[in-house]
Parts: sequence; structure tokens; C-alpha cells
Amino acid sequence: MPELPARGVPGPPGDPAGPVGSRTFVVPDGAGQQRVDRFVADVAGLSRSYVQRLISDGRLTHDGVALKANTLVGAGDILDLDVPPAIRLDVEGEAIPLVIAYEDDDLLVVNKPHGLVVHPSPGHDSGTLVNALLGRAGGAEYGGIAGVRRPGIVHRLDRDTSGLLIVAKTDLAQASLMAQLKARRVKKTYLALVQGSVAAAVGRIEAPIGRDPKMRTRMAVVNDGRASTTGYRVRERFAGWTLLEVDLITGRTHQIRVHLDAIGHPIAGDPVYGTGTSRRGPDGLERLFLHAWRLEFASPSRADLIRVTAELPAKLEAPLGRLRAAGSHAAVGSR
Repeated sequence: MPELPARGVPGPPGDPAGPVGSRTFVVPDGAGQQRVDRFVADVAGLSRSYVQRLISDGRLTHDGVALKANTLVGAGDILDLDVPPAIRLDVEGEAIPLVIAYEDDDLLVVNKPHGLVVHPSPGHDSGTLVNALLGRAGGAEYGGIAGVRRPGIVHRLDRDTSGLLIVAKTDLAQASLMAQLKARRVKKTYLALVQGSVAAAVGRIEAPIGRDPKMRTRMAVVNDGRASTTGYRVRERFAGWTLLEVDLITGRTHQIRVHLDAIGHPIAGDPVYGTGTSRRGPDGLERLFLHAWRLEFASPSRADLIRVTAELPAKLEAPLGRLRAAGSHAAVGSR
């Protein structure tokens, strides 16, 4: 996408504008009309919700006129975006232990435990991953472009899901990682135990996801939902259960849980989408059997590929051990 020289904080080579300061974008020739919040989020490497907040503050203009989020823009339109420095967070650090699976000058990858909420929200003003990050020794700083209550947060995991989560240490790293996520260049692979025997060894689920019209606290496959894609491979088969490797290609709320339930294979131990046997899970399971197992992404400041894995926690490995001991299973393998 064409981007004019910046009038703000300089960024690294290949990102002339950097994540903070004034940025000017030109809608390219041949582009059809589209909502300005979507266009700017895509080219700026920022979350759409954050762009909408900037628009609400009058920080996106065309010819000096502040735009609305639903304004339509087309080829040749010149847009000016002002990204302010992050406001200091009013959330206190807490001495919550964290398992760091990977760390360098740009980022760290946390192996989040089951039950830990990622960022403060109504009802969760303390005891979150953000509180834990802020409480790390040395008062570490994190990227601020995702909003003041999400320092360094690039993506999130549900409270009931364990596993790998990327946290950016700088604005530049956060912008790079958010842009990779938008371009679907971050590969996120999960392990999920589902009810039943999944017939196909390899599969792909493409079904739109939105709010469940019958229960607004849940998500569901709905005709007017957002396009969503999940891939899977069978890793191991058991009597009544299948262990899957799941590739999260898009990143909708509860996507894996909704998609697997929609094809008749709900995740074991799911208190929201499971019923009966699937909700209880196999003997010994006390939580949702969904774990963010592997991440692959490009380093924000180097040319190399970073790959991080986090093996299953004991509370998930133990029920698998019981299923293996019961017999009637076959290991299929993994990539």
C-alpha cells in the first residue's frame, strides 16, 4: 500500500512511519470503495477497535476534515492518521508467576496457564496476565499501541485456554506483530481433544462466526457472521475421542470451540459449548482441553523465523494417559 513520508517518530527500514506519530496513507489505484476504519487498520498494522477509538478522537482526517468510522474511501484518497503516545496504565503490577517460553529484545512468549485472564476488564481488574507483566522485575516496558489496558498484548487467549501468547516489548515490535497477524503470517497451532471419531485425517472448516442470536454470551455459526477458517489434522485416536492439531487461520472469538462443535465434535470439557459427555470429558479431565501448542512468526527486527512450542500441561496430559492406558487408540503423528 502506498504510504507517504512520515511526519512523526521514525520507524525501522520498511516502516517509514513507525507506529506512533503522524502517518499519511493513499488509497491505491484500483481499490474499490471500502470503510475507512477497515482500510486504515489493514495498512497501519493496528487493531480495528483501536483505529475506531482514534477516529472517535478526531485523529483521522481527509483534507483536514475528521472522518467517521463508516466513511467510504476510494482510489486516490489521502488520509492523515495521528497515533498518540501511549497513556500510562492505571493498572498495578502484581507478583503473579509467569512461565516465559521465549524472550528476546523485541518480545516475549508467555506460556499462559488455564484460568488466567489476559487483560483487565469489568469484573477482572486484578489477577490478569497484564498485572503479572507489569509486576515483572525491573518494571519492564511494553508496546502501547493496542490501548492502555493491553500493554504489549498482540493477541489473546480465552481464560479457559492455556498455552502460548506473544507480548511485545516495544511499539515497533507490537506494530510488526499485529501486522503479521492481520496478514495471517502468524501460524498458531492448538491441541484439542474432541468428542467422537473425526472421520477425515485432515480437514478444513470454513463457516462464518457471529453472536449466537439465541444466547448473546455465546458465539455461533451464523449466515451474517465474519468469515472464519480453521484447519485440523488428527494426531491421535481413542475410543470415543480424537486428539487434533488445529490451525487457527482467522482469529474470531471462540473460533475453534464453535467450529469443532459445528461439525459435531465439541471440545472435551467445554463448559459453554459442550453438553453431556463432551462437557464432562474423559475420566480425570477438569478443564477445557484446548492448548495453544505452537507459534511461528517472523522476528520484528531480524530476518529469522521464530518457532515456540509448549507441551501439554499435566492436567491435560494425565487424562490422555488414561485414554492410552485403556487401549483402543492409534497415534497418527504430527507435523
